[in-house]
Amino acid sequence: MAQSQVTQLAIVLSAFLLPVLTYLYFKKGPTKATSRMKNNAGPLPPPTEITALYIHPIKSCHGIKVQSAKLLPTGLDLDRQWMWVSASNYEFLTIRQNARMTLIRPSYNATIDTLTVTAPAPNAIDEKIEFSIPAHPSTEWLEANTERHEAKIWNQWTPTQVYDAKMTEPFNAFFGREVRLVYKPPFSTEPRALRSNGAAEVLGREASTCFPDLMPLLVGSESSIAELNSRIRAAEDEDLELDVTRFRPNILVRGDAAAPWDEDRWKTLRIARREGNGDVVAELDVTQRCARCKVPNVDPETAEAHKRQPWDTLMKYRRVDEGIKFKPCYGMLCVPRTVGKQRGEIGEVRVGMRMEVLEVTNEHRYIAGF
Repeated sequence: MAQSQVTQLAIVLSAFLLPVLTYLYFKKGPTKATSRMKNNAGPLPPPTEITALYIHPIKSCHGIKVQSAKLLPTGLDLDRQWMWVSASNYEFLTIRQNARMTLIRPSYNATIDTLTVTAPAPNAIDEKIEFSIPAHPSTEWLEANTERHEAKIWNQWTPTQVYDAKMTEPFNAFFGREVRLVYKPPFSTEPRALRSNGAAEVLGREASTCFPDLMPLLVGSESSIAELNSRIRAAEDEDLELDVTRFRPNILVRGDAAAPWDEDRWKTLRIARREGNGDVVAELDVTQRCARCKVPNVDPETAEAHKRQPWDTLMKYRRVDEGIKFKPCYGMLCVPRTVGKQRGEIGEVRVGMRMEVLEVTNEHRYIAGF
């Protein structure tokens, strides 16, 4: 009888206390730990390290490996701020149509702040064609040496500054058509607004970039490239090693060798000089996975395209995004956060800096936006 009374009392207390405890929990909100396990995407991965930085001054041309770079709201300084267009319709030209564009090599001289662009001269063995321009042209220089003209990138028109046709004339023969070089300042009164997952209604704020396909930054993982190469070697039955530069990342991190492709879960990233919150350089919103075309089949050093790799292998196991199932994915597209920052650079990113994942998600879905 006594046991029955205790049982009844327990039931009454549970019926009273459970709603109260539930109310208090939700009023307080989730803990820091549970908020970081967003959408049941699992625990946060361990911090990793930036192992390489790349800038690609001219879209689809050869990149430059650097030890440090200024991070701007539009991406890394000097990255994809220039673009080749057809002279007839001002539509952008890329490595997709002309693999030889990767033989066009920009180089940066910080001492005189100059960008020099070279390429093999047509119908010659050792000759080069080249020109040099200010890497950070002033408004006055642009007014005196360029003219305004809109250029088309994918299905989007954006105002640009067009360089004198005489300066780039030797490159007409290289392309086999008449071309123009256009420039978009990273700080513009007529910015190129982000689309796709970076559109204001999706990202939650206005953001822009210069000439990347979609987002200001691409972050890649060494561990994922290593895992991909192991599969390619098995498929090709030879010691084939594809360099990550084929994927044209801006930031390369070491990643977790025990968990390649874990970057698929990244939601928010932090770059810091050292452990802790007191030395933060930047935070990045990860908008989506980067869906790939066949450009990584092209060797950026020779412009020769492999007939199968890495496309064939990627297609077998990396069509992982429900929003774009017909393309494989490598790398994560990101937008720098500028909250609390003054107009200008966000910070300087350096090789060796720490990268932490602040949030993860299992709800990445590519939104078409070209």
